[in-house]
Amino acid sequence: CDGYILTGAPAGVYDSDPWIAELLTFLRAAKGRTRLAGICFGHQAMAQAFGGNVVKSPKGWGVGLHTYDVGRPPAWMDRAGAFSLSASHQDQVVELPPNATVVAGSAFCPYGLISYDDAPAISCQLHPEFTPEFSAALIERMTLPQDEATTALASLERPDDHAAFADWLGRFFDGR
Repeated sequence: CDGYILTGAPAGVYDSDPWIAELLTFLRAAKGRTRLAGICFGHQAMAQAFGGNVVKSPKGWGVGLHTYDVGRPPAWMDRAGAFSLSASHQDQVVELPPNATVVAGSAFCPYGLISYDDAPAISCQLHPEFTPEFSAALIERMTLPQDEATTALASLERPDDHAAFADWLGRFFDGR
């Protein structure tokens, strides 16, 4: 394949399910041979497979619309500054793999968007594929403290960058 997008999953990359070990092995074999993009669990799987570390964060759930500050944008991004996307995660990358660069992050999730310097590979903790309505439905089904759920739901009313991120993924896969 010309590339792979690894999506979210209810599992943790540190779980002992056989398919997770097989996925990590696949990622190590695919790195440098094709374009890779990871979203949420995919972000964590790529980091873990390539030598980083992922844990269930003591910070708790990241839900609602989260904003990441961009350091130096790679060529496939068309702007610096910040972007906002839907979040729904407890696990986080807490140690970068070798040859990885943080493109964007926040105080809650410092390693939020990673670029791999030794391969055409990127990964993001946030969910560019979620609509605000889908995010709201997830939050409403979660067991969260009421104030946390209320804040997360209110955040979804802010402008987001889901369409821009979709364009960035397209530019990444096109090699731009």
